[in-house]
Amino acid sequence: MAGIQSLNDLLPALMQPAALAELGVVLGCLGLAYGLVRLAHRNAPGSVWFGTRGIDGVLFPLLGLGLVLAARWAFKGQLPAAVFKLAVPILASLAIIRTTVRVLHVAFPESRLVRVLERTVSWLVWAGLVLWLTDLLPLVLAEMAVIKWHIAGAEVSLRSLVEGGLSALAVLVIVLWISASIEARLLAAEGVNLSVRKMAANATRALLLLVGLLLALSAAGIPLGALSVLGGAIGVGIGLGLQKLAANYVSGFVILAERSLRIGDVVKVDSFEGRITDITTRYTVIRANNGRESIVPNELMITQRVENCSFADPKVAMTTVVQVAYGSDLGALIPRLVEAVKAVPRVLPEPAPAVQLSQFAADGLELTIVFWIGDLHNGQGNVRSDVNLAVLAAIEAAGVQIPYPQRVVRQG
Repeated sequence: MAGIQSLNDLLPALMQPAALAELGVVLGCLGLAYGLVRLAHRNAPGSVWFGTRGIDGVLFPLLGLGLVLAARWAFKGQLPAAVFKLAVPILASLAIIRTTVRVLHVAFPESRLVRVLERTVSWLVWAGLVLWLTDLLPLVLAEMAVIKWHIAGAEVSLRSLVEGGLSALAVLVIVLWISASIEARLLAAEGVNLSVRKMAANATRALLLLVGLLLALSAAGIPLGALSVLGGAIGVGIGLGLQKLAANYVSGFVILAERSLRIGDVVKVDSFEGRITDITTRYTVIRANNGRESIVPNELMITQRVENCSFADPKVAMTTVVQVAYGSDLGALIPRLVEAVKAVPRVLPEPAPAVQLSQFAADGLELTIVFWIGDLHNGQGNVRSDVNLAVLAAIEAAGVQIPYPQRVVRQG
């Protein structure tokens, strides 16, 4: 009944005229915090501190909490502190929720479980706030401490499990925050190859997550010495059932370290051709010119044949074929075709385009036009079409005919 009595004492205090003054002070603190966040948000948008709109980041509730605590101390003895008693835990709970959610969004931007974790953390924090305000939290903790189990010869209570889980969650959130910050700085660094930066970011995240997991287990009260048996089991699992997964992770670091495949390279793997858009620790993403993406396990990129069109030289030779009628003046036509192909924007001036008489065909003289491009990732069909249009215009301007197929029909 102590909790209900405390709440009954708080409700009449909220009805006093002095509570309006408290409310004004709290609103003033929140308004000041909002103005400061909006002012600072112009220079650092999109981070964990500021979120996407400034007010949805971590800084707003933390700054508001600090201002409210300062105001509570400044008006101590002058105001009844009824509104302050509600505002402080509410802002603290909001700061905890915002921190957890924002860090999870930054660390796992494409995960669908983030929304579920966001709701779970919100409900747990708000439930804890209600228990705190009603002074029922000590009673609940005492009841949880009574519920005990014997695990591996040790006595474990429900309270210790919950507190250990919350401590582990706090440690993991801090580690993920640090990992995401370091990864963002590495990927934004200039002057270093993107694949090397990606490898460093992946290695840093893996190392920090390992350290965070060990710290979280220690915070949860699980002795690290007990992990020796678990480590042996994991080793057996990797040797038997997880060898493919382990091979993909090792292959990912090998690819990034050797730099045989880099982000931006145009490759052909298992009849699928496209540009590498991402190399993770487990798979490589290849995007074709038609927009389709292929997720290739890293082990395949190591063990099978891969055609890399951009490994040593990004220049790629392309050809197109056209026939002209017998009797055409090739000596005058070929230079005009070369100049027409050179005028196409994506065709490289060096190596220069070339026109070759490749075959005496049945219907005319077959000319093969060879040209080079340096941006294969922008597509092949579009530049070949531009070259064909330029060739057609040059042939028509020269008055040369493109022969139709000819057939001789004999009547018996």
